Amino acid sequence: MKPLVSIIMGSTSDLPIMEKACKLLDELQVPFEVNALSAHRTPDAVEEFARTAKDRGIKVIIAGAGMAAALPGVIAASTTLPVIGVPIKGMLDGLDALLSIVQMPPGIPVATVGVNGAQNAAILAVEMMALSDQDLAQRLAAYKGNLSVKIEKANEELAGIKYNFKTN
Repeated sequence: MKPLVSIIMGSTSDLPIMEKACKLLDELQVPFEVNALSAHRTPDAVEEFARTAKDRGIKVIIAGAGMAAALPGVIAASTTLPVIGVPIKGMLDGLDALLSIVQMPPGIPVATVGVNGAQNAAILAVEMMALSDQDLAQRLAAYKGNLSVKIEKANEELAGIKYNFKTN
């Protein structure tokens, strides 16, 4: 099995956030790899990874980063693959990372999800790949269809909660 998605994080301290992407890809049966690379501490390895990802069969890269959040942009600068940035909450509630990832120069786009939004990054990656993979598109549609079931169950639970002045 060869990975189609690469999940990259600046350090393993980002794993509690980025594993949400891992779980979603696993649930949708999308082969993926997970690695830690640092734009500042291992810049040569990041560039090598980005330059060779497409040749290894990677279709989409999800890169999580906090604070200076250079990793997604550095990767995007060295590949033509779509890169999805996940700002990791750290200082300034993640606003610093969000702005660092969103504000890329012309020609080096990085799709960006919300702070700590690794699950949405995985969904976006799957949506991109599902454009040319009908089986994956069906699994994605089933996943999204089940999202409404969660809300219906939540409303059933809320209906069972009693208050003196609650009307529903």
